[in-house]
Amino acid sequence: MNAIAARQAAALLAVDAAGLGGVALRDRHGPRREAWLAWLAAGQPPETPWRRMPASIDTGRLLGGLDLTASLRSGRPVAQRGLLAECDGGVLLLPMAERLDRGRAALLGHALDTHQVAVQREGLDQCLPACWALVAMDEGAEPDETLPPALAERLGLWLDLGACGEALDAPVGDEAAAWRQRVQAAHTALPWIQVSDEALQALAETAAALGVGSDRALLQAWRAARAAAAWAGHAQVQDEDLAWAARLVLAPRATQLPPLPADDTEETPAEPPPQDACADTPPPADSSDPAPSDQALEQAADVLLQAALAALPPGLLARLAAGRARNASRSAGSAGAWQVQPLRGRPAGAHPGDPRRGARLNLVETLRAAAPWQTLRRRERPATPNRVQLQREDFRITRRIQQRQTVTMFVVDASGSAAAHRLAEAKGAVELLLAECYVRRDQVALLAFRGQPGGPSVEWLLPPTRALARARRCLAGLVGGGATPLAAALDAAFLASQEQLRRGATPVVVVLSDGRANLARDGSPGRTQAAADALVSARAFAGQSLDLLWLDTAPQPQAQARELAQAMGARYLPLPHADARQLHAALG
Repeated sequence: MNAIAARQAAALLAVDAAGLGGVALRDRHGPRREAWLAWLAAGQPPETPWRRMPASIDTGRLLGGLDLTASLRSGRPVAQRGLLAECDGGVLLLPMAERLDRGRAALLGHALDTHQVAVQREGLDQCLPACWALVAMDEGAEPDETLPPALAERLGLWLDLGACGEALDAPVGDEAAAWRQRVQAAHTALPWIQVSDEALQALAETAAALGVGSDRALLQAWRAARAAAAWAGHAQVQDEDLAWAARLVLAPRATQLPPLPADDTEETPAEPPPQDACADTPPPADSSDPAPSDQALEQAADVLLQAALAALPPGLLARLAAGRARNASRSAGSAGAWQVQPLRGRPAGAHPGDPRRGARLNLVETLRAAAPWQTLRRRERPATPNRVQLQREDFRITRRIQQRQTVTMFVVDASGSAAAHRLAEAKGAVELLLAECYVRRDQVALLAFRGQPGGPSVEWLLPPTRALARARRCLAGLVGGGATPLAAALDAAFLASQEQLRRGATPVVVVLSDGRANLARDGSPGRTQAAADALVSARAFAGQSLDLLWLDTAPQPQAQARELAQAMGARYLPLPHADARQLHAALG
């Protein structure tokens, strides 16, 4: 990515904002991003609306709804346009787009698809035009902090300004005026730009080679090529226009590197045909309009592919893999899920309810619900014509949502066999994970189990906490030795997980053991009864919709540990034969 490509992206979006939909702009706030926005603004007429959308905007402000003041004054529903309708024909700026939730992303995606916004709430039913270009500014610090995929798919251009190694200056004076005139001329010529079938085939082959299987991406590449041709003053899309489409649309979406061409250095000469066959074969007929050769099409596709490969930012495929892993981990379990809270959390709309039951009254939404009925109610009660008359069904309470607290409970085998094998590794892994959970505001609990002369010892060394120093002291004092009361430990972990569920938290249970139980639930020694008790305790976890992980701490994977993990419904992983950081990567 360089300054020329950044300015070209701004030009293409200004020429065909409605067709391309917008741009996924990845960069932190700074002069470079502001300069790019200045180039985009320079191509717009002065009266073009520019609106900035907060990531936590209220749904009523986003879509529109009832104008409370006008409705109370007139006694009838009066509609108020939302932010999407106000931005019709302009540019919508979305800072911190990586924090946008799925609900608001779905509303933006629907507006991008239909170019209108439907307001069907609070007694209103109307559709308003909402055709704008979205500039989704992704400010994620980590590679896996990205836009919601459903929204990013609808944005034609993906631009990583953070990878731009050149300075980008904003246009000033005559440069800005000339830029605007050129954009307007290109926008006027855009409907007349022609695209040949060969160009479309080259784009399709390039998308297939890069692993871009989305039909929407191919359509956006076609639109970008037409906009590039109009910007360059071409009547028909040329190779350089296709190259810009490949660089700005297809290359950032690449999911694979194209296969290397086969090295056919040694060719076997074809045998000459028989003499009589040559004599009987008629000469080819002359054609005044020959079809384009396959070789020309392959050359065009190769040119586009090379342009796309040159535009691939470093580590793109690694970031894509990290994003897919993160999405898979999010969808696999319920850790960090959102739950409804009556008093705590961020507002997420309002709904009918009784504020006397502990929830907070939403006065504005209550007045909105009562406004359309004021004329009728004043007729029924003429004694108080100037007062707002409320009834029970008008009351609205605020709906609040809060992310569930995740409590990761480590069940650590501190018996004699574990002490001889991997207890030090387990302690190191728990300490690393504790530091990460402290940053994420998650809680961590530590349960150690080992046999004692008086019977099985299952001890909560660390109750759910975020105190990092205390956790380190507990880990440092953990000493191994004794028998393996695995059944008692699993029972304690199960009861603790149920308690966390009752409190509204999301428990995650991580068992670190080789699974070789030798102390039964009643404290009697013997591997047979101890293994049977452990299996019964493990089956209690099945069907509880918990996030479970079993790490086999034995030097070699044990069948007992795998069987217990399957009975629990847990994911089974042998402890890596390496340092604790590799175990941390496996758990993460």
